[in-house]
Amino acid sequence: MTTQDKTMMFMQIAMKYLPEAKVELEKAGVELSFEMMEPFLNLFTKVMNEAYDLGKEEAEKKDN
Repeated sequence: MTTQDKTMMFMQIAMKYLPEAKVELEKAGVELSFEMMEPFLNLFTKVMNEAYDLGKEEAEKKDN
C-alpha cells in the first residue's frame, strides 16, 4: 500500500467520524470550519501513519 493510498484511507476514516466530532465541538462552543479542520486532519494522518507502521512492524515480528 502506498503512502498516498494510506492517506486516502485515513481521510475516509476521519470523514466518517467528522459529524460526531463536529457535534462535540459545537457543544463546547467551537464552530468547526474547513480552515480549522485542515491542520487537525493533517495531524490525524500523521498519527494514523505512525500507528499503521507500528502495527506493520509488530506483524512482521510475529511472522519471523
